[in-house]
Order: sequence, then C-alpha cells, then structure tokens
Amino acid sequence: MGTHTGKIGFFRRVRKPGRHRGSMLVEATLAMAMLSTIGLILLKLSLNVTTPRQWTLQQAITDSYLTIEKATAQRQSFENIIGPTSLWPLDPVTTTVEFGKLPGGTPITGTITRQRTPGPDNANAANNPTGMRVWHLQSVARYTVGRRSYIKSRTVVRSQ
Repeated sequence: MGTHTGKIGFFRRVRKPGRHRGSMLVEATLAMAMLSTIGLILLKLSLNVTTPRQWTLQQAITDSYLTIEKATAQRQSFENIIGPTSLWPLDPVTTTVEFGKLPGGTPITGTITRQRTPGPDNANAANNPTGMRVWHLQSVARYTVGRRSYIKSRTVVRSQ
C-alpha cells in the first residue's frame, strides 16, 4: 500500500498559516462575553421602559379608588352623613387601605383621611332663611411611589 503520506482518503489535515491552536476557544469566549454584555444592556433598557408604565398604572389605580370614594360620598343619605357611624366624621379619621395590586400581585397601599365640614351658613339663620344644610365630604389619599410621596383629594358638596 505505500508509504504513509498523511492522507486518509480524500481528507488531509491542513493547518492554515497564522492560526494557533486554541484560538477558536478564545474567539468563542469573546463572542459570549459580547453577547452577554449586549443582553444586559437590553435588559436595562427594557426595565427603563417599564418603570414609567408602573408609575402610570399606580396613578390610574389611585385615581379609580378616589372615584369610588367620590361615588360613595354622593350616594350616602343625609342620615348616614351626619350620623354617629358616618364614613366622614367631623374630626379627620385616617385609615390604611389597599388601593389595588400591580401585575404580579404587589399591593399598592396608602392612607385615606376622611372628614366632614359644615358649610359656612349651616348655623347662621340670618344668611340661611330656608335652613338648608351644606356638607363638604373630603377624602384625602396619601401614598408613596418609589421615593416620592403623593397626595390626592376629592371633595363632594352635599346640600339638603
């Protein structure tokens, strides 16, 4: 069969000039490092996009909670408004509430302060000959998003 020439069938080992052994491993490692860096940058950019959306979502949730507060104040009967178990007492009462939940189940909590104040002419018979009673029902929401604190309020004027 002949002498050994380094040929096996049609295949022969040829080394490309200027290439060193293990250089492919270095190239693969550099490619993985670059892809990892690009992936981390894209992750950071996507988080920067979702953070304002969460702020907007929290604002919308607290606005909807205050809309419910306003609707509750508008439908209360006067017996309930001025009664001893009123949701809006003469002295402010603060209650911790859960406004809602973010996607993922994270609760949005804060406080609601409710207060009822009489209109300026409730006790003045000279300026109020018909004896009409006016009440201001105020709900104030306080909550924190990140490092910022927010206060929102809704006031409903009821007259009888």
